[in-house]
Order: sequence, then C-alpha cells, then structure tokens
Amino acid sequence: MSMLEKHKKLERNVLLLLAFSILVVLIGGLVEIVPLFRTSTVIEPVKGVRPYTPLELTGFNIYIREGCYVCHSQQIRPLRDEVARYGHYSLAAESMYDHPFQWGSKRTGPDLARVGGKYSDDWHVAHMKNPRQVVPESIMPSYSFLSERGIDLNHIDSAMKSLRVTGVPYTDEMIENAEKDALNQATGEERGNTDGLYARYSGAAARDFDGNPNMISEMDALIAYLQVLGTMVDFKAAENVEGGPQ
Repeated sequence: MSMLEKHKKLERNVLLLLAFSILVVLIGGLVEIVPLFRTSTVIEPVKGVRPYTPLELTGFNIYIREGCYVCHSQQIRPLRDEVARYGHYSLAAESMYDHPFQWGSKRTGPDLARVGGKYSDDWHVAHMKNPRQVVPESIMPSYSFLSERGIDLNHIDSAMKSLRVTGVPYTDEMIENAEKDALNQATGEERGNTDGLYARYSGAAARDFDGNPNMISEMDALIAYLQVLGTMVDFKAAENVEGGPQ
C-alpha cells in the first residue's frame, strides 16, 4: 500500500484521524513545553541583571496592585520601529526575576521597558500626580494618593523568601537586611548607611525619590522601581559579534 493510499485511509476514518491528531499534538506540545521548565535552556544570563532591592520590589508590587500593566507593556519587540522608539529590544534575562513578568499585551500608554533614567524623579512625581501636566493628551488617572501613603515593609522579608523559592537569588543577608535596605535607599546617602545596600545590590540608586524627606511613601517605591527598568544591562556588552545575546 502506497503512502498516499495510507493517507486516504486515515482521512476517511474519523476515529483514526482523531487519534493520530491527538498524538501529534501531544508530541509537539511535549517538544515545545518540556524545555521551558528548565530556565537555563531558555534564558542565557546577562551580566548586570540582579534581583530588585526591597524598595524596588515594593514598587513592583505597587505597580501590579494599581494595574499599571493593563496600559503599559514592558517588552520591546525586535522590530525597527519599536527599537527606534523605545531602545534595544528586550532580552529574556531582563525579566528572569519578575514574578509575574510584566511583558503585557496592550499599549494604551508607552512601553516602559527602558523608562529608567529617561525622566527625572520630579517628572515622575508630576506625572503621577497630574499626568496631563506633563503629557497633555494623556488619559492616565491621577495617582497622587501614593504620595500620602507610607510604604508597608512588614512583609517584605516574607515576599523575598517566597521569591527565593521560585529561583530569585535572594540571600539570607539580603532578607535579614530587607527593611533597613529599603529605608536607606529611600533616604539616600545623607541620612542612611548605604554601603551594605550597594554591596548587596550592584548599581542601586539611593535618594529621596518623591522629594518629600519627611515620609517614605509608596511614591518613593514606585519611582525607584520605574527608574531601574532597563538600566541593569550594558547592551553592547550583552551582544556578541553576530549581534545575539551572549
């Protein structure tokens, strides 16, 4: 029996066709899905990427709580127009410590993958309080209340322990100093000892992010998070001669 005749027999037998279709889907699914359970096979480490500081992690959680991901993505696709507008395309390693990741699927507002350092802290404060003051066409609601809420660090160590279970390399020292590191980062070098913070989190920025020295607010935490986005990776060093990530 020729291959064509065998194929005709398969097409004319509904149950046989269904069985073979399911078998093919299962095999294809296993081939595609199983490797993804091993991070090392899909994410190549990139120098500079580190876990968030306790203050940045608090800002990350506020970002999720307020639903910022609904209107802002954090994924720059390797397309010419996206790279021209937002910067270097996103690398998988940049999101390896994000749980959940913030790639997003809708852009009511601009992508935020490279927003870190693009604007000043004062710009972010003004934008959060009254978006139309700095972007007249913005439809973003005001988040001025973040300046009036103090950050809650009572459970930041527990959050870091939970993330460590998922593979985020928080050490015992990082967890033990979580609250102190968050306070020192938000007050800056003038009012706190940041040596330990810098040793534990390379490249961390310590300052009064929201401009109010009398309170460490949720605005401080959110801006600390936004200002670190896209700043960890030296993209020239992260690419080899062929132009791919190392």
